[in-house]
Amino acid sequence: MLRIDVISIFPRLFEGWLSESFVGAACAQGLVELRIHDLREHTHDRHRSVDDAPYGGGPGMVMRPEPLVEAVEALAGPKGPQRTAHVALLSPQGRRLDQALLGELAAQPHLVLVCGRYEGVDQRAVELAMDSEISIGDYVLSGGEVPAMVVAEGVVRLVPGVLGNADSVRSESFQAGLLEGPQYTRPPEFGGLMVPAVLRSGDHGAVARWREAKAREVTRVRRPDLLASASREETS
Repeated sequence: MLRIDVISIFPRLFEGWLSESFVGAACAQGLVELRIHDLREHTHDRHRSVDDAPYGGGPGMVMRPEPLVEAVEALAGPKGPQRTAHVALLSPQGRRLDQALLGELAAQPHLVLVCGRYEGVDQRAVELAMDSEISIGDYVLSGGEVPAMVVAEGVVRLVPGVLGNADSVRSESFQAGLLEGPQYTRPPEFGGLMVPAVLRSGDHGAVARWREAKAREVTRVRRPDLLASASREETS
């Protein structure tokens, strides 16, 4: 069973997400174990301080290394070859999240996701406790809680049995390096627009070919970089 631990200074932010999402349902079914941990439980001063002013000056505050390292080691042990968990800091400096990275993370038996805040995390905590850094895109958020939810949801949906139908994962955008093509449901006509005849034909081979062609068409128009990347991989 996949285990995910999340370290945050705002653990209550996850309550609504867990109560309403399929991630919470997966936990209730015993397919995934996900726990949220309050970083302030690993502070030892009366103010429960997790941040301080940056050396060298500058705006904002920096997350202190002591509580971060202690929290990580309490869940995953010291950094090194004996560690069985993978500890990832959600950070703008990290590897950009994509479906391939989600697959790598889903193969881990135990993930620890660390939510950064403020101007960043003391570099010593990164070097002493983190195995990787992950970014969900080239933009700035106020903290790592939303990125942690993104990563956890992307990973959990890859766990066998979570989605019920394994084909749901195999046919989605990015799984084959392509965006997913258009989808249709009832009614067959709406607003003067018809569902393509091939999808109502019952010819599964024709449907499969149509969907692949449409996926390539959508990808070529909206994300040509994906096609270029696939071509480079095929020729390498």
